[in-house]
Amino acid sequence: MSHEESTQAPLVTHLVELRNRLLKSVLVVLVIFAGLYSFANELYLFISEPLRALLPEGSSLIATEVASPFLAPLKLTFALAVLVGIPYILYQAWSFIAPALYKEEKTVAIPLLISSVILFYCGIAFAYFVVLPLIFGFFTSVGPGEVAVMTDINNYLDFVLKLFFAFGVTFEIPVATYLLIKAGVTTVAGLSKKRPYVFLGCFVVGMLITPPDIFSQTLLAIPMWLLFELGLLAGRSVPVEKDEEETEASKA
Repeated sequence: MSHEESTQAPLVTHLVELRNRLLKSVLVVLVIFAGLYSFANELYLFISEPLRALLPEGSSLIATEVASPFLAPLKLTFALAVLVGIPYILYQAWSFIAPALYKEEKTVAIPLLISSVILFYCGIAFAYFVVLPLIFGFFTSVGPGEVAVMTDINNYLDFVLKLFFAFGVTFEIPVATYLLIKAGVTTVAGLSKKRPYVFLGCFVVGMLITPPDIFSQTLLAIPMWLLFELGLLAGRSVPVEKDEEETEASKA
C-alpha cells in the first residue's frame, strides 16, 4: 500500500463512521416522531395552553390556511422529536470525537456535555412556564376592547419555537464562558472588566433574536446576563497560570 493510500484509509474509515452515526441519529428522531405523531393534536394543545388560557371569552386560535390544521401539529411533533432526541444525537457526536481526546479532556468534556443538555432543556422550560405567560398576558390585555384576539396556529407555533430555540441556546452561556476561560482565550478577570459591555450586549442580542417587543427582549437579556455571571463563577475553578496572573496585574 502506498503512502497516499495509507493516509486515505483512516479518512475513509472516519467518514463511514460519521455517516453511520448520522444515520443512527436520523433514525432515532424518526422513531420518536412516529411515536409522538398520534399525539400531535394533544401536543399542540399543550404548547398553545399559555395563550389559550389568557384569550378573552369568545376568542380562539384560528387556521388561516387550508392545510394548517394538519401541518402545524406535524411541524411541532417533528420539532419535539428533535428536542427529545438531542441527548442521543450528542451521544453519537461524543462517541465520534471521544477517541481523539486525551483522558483529561474527556474528564472535562463529559460534565460539560451533560450540563449543556440540561441547560438547553431548562431554557425551553423557562420560556414555556415563565416567558410565554408573561408575554401573552401583556399582549392580550393591551389591545382595543373591540378587537377580538384570534391568532393563527402557524404563526403562534413559529413564535413559540423561535423563543424555545433562543432561550435554549441562551442557557448555554455558562458552558460557553467556562470553555473560553478553560481554553485560555480569556480570563475571569478580563471578562469581569468587560461586564458593562456584556450587559449591553445581552440586550442587543435579545433585540436581534426575539420577537420585536421589549418584554421578550428583556426576559431574554436578564437571564443571559445572570448566566454569564454563573459562567464566571464556574470559570474561577480553572487554574490560572502565574504568567497570566502577572499579565492581568500589569494591565490593571
